[in-house]
Amino acid sequence: MKISFDKYQGAGNDFIMLDNRSGVYSSLSQLQLKKLCDRNYGIGADGVILVETTTEADFEMLYYNSDGNPSSLCGNGSRCTVAFANRYQIIGTKTTFKAIDGLHEAQLLSPSQVRLHMQDVLQLDLQKEAVVLDTGSPHYVQLVEDLSLMDVKKEGADIRYSDTYAAAGINVNFIEKISHTRFAIRTYERGVENETLACGTGAVAGALAMHHFGETKGVQQVEMITLGGVLKVEFDFHDDQYNKIYLEGPATFVFSGSIFL
Repeated sequence: MKISFDKYQGAGNDFIMLDNRSGVYSSLSQLQLKKLCDRNYGIGADGVILVETTTEADFEMLYYNSDGNPSSLCGNGSRCTVAFANRYQIIGTKTTFKAIDGLHEAQLLSPSQVRLHMQDVLQLDLQKEAVVLDTGSPHYVQLVEDLSLMDVKKEGADIRYSDTYAAAGINVNFIEKISHTRFAIRTYERGVENETLACGTGAVAGALAMHHFGETKGVQQVEMITLGGVLKVEFDFHDDQYNKIYLEGPATFVFSGSIFL
């Protein structure tokens, strides 16, 4: 089977983009999707995204982790999907699209910069050393020191495979405060089962968690510094709930190609 694809990356979080509006790629198996993401035997990516038709919005985004399994929302992947849809004239500079957690609005600020409207966050669960919340994907967020020295793969896996989270899985974020408007973040992602260069839903979770802990001094717009680049998060906070949440960052075309499976 010949597969035509585009490769995109959002702050180093990279994705294989497939135009599946005709349904030609709907039969791809979990093993085939996993092979596409393999960095030695395939194209190499953190995930695969299929763009499909829907009557509810301009398009639907289906996201698969690099293990080939369907996953929850991907923030960086969503921005890349918007840029991909614009590149192929599926949309203009503004869009409403469907993802696994519902409808999202997004706007291209430039061909490679996208502002994404996230779903409201209604609950944060305080743990012993961290906060757990869902920003389209479940996240564990912990404030640490000396982030650059951490073994994120090991320490993230220890939490992700702990008795509490092993069954459903969770993404694990470690954050170091730079200032009340800037935070460094590193993320271990379930499904990839490794540290990635960036995680969009993790950046949002980290920003909300830092506000919850009082580390932002009330500021509701922060920069999250990932290994792959800067992601901006903006939000409102009313009645103990977070709304009007926006994730802004790069969504960059890398290359096009084809591969036979």
